Amino acid sequence: MLTIQDCIELSELNEDEILAIAEHEHIPEMAAVEMGNYLCHTPSGEKRIRKMIIEDIQHARERGDTPHAAMLKTILKHYIAEHHLATPHGKA
Repeated sequence: MLTIQDCIELSELNEDEILAIAEHEHIPEMAAVEMGNYLCHTPSGEKRIRKMIIEDIQHARERGDTPHAAMLKTILKHYIAEHHLATPHGKA
């Protein structure tokens, strides 16, 4: 039987990226693992994940949650470094 940690490790995302998807989509972590893994294998999916994280940063800033915005910004930087198609023009 697979645990959620096993599923995260099988996806192309880390736990923080999964949690950012879960936050953005308002879905459980396991559903975010499935969604994130799927999106990583679609032509525009990596850009979509990037956009989700950017929107979460904006929402955190709007509500004055600077620490959360900073954490999400760190997650975004790591995500872009690992997923080159997530950059605006497909370049690293």
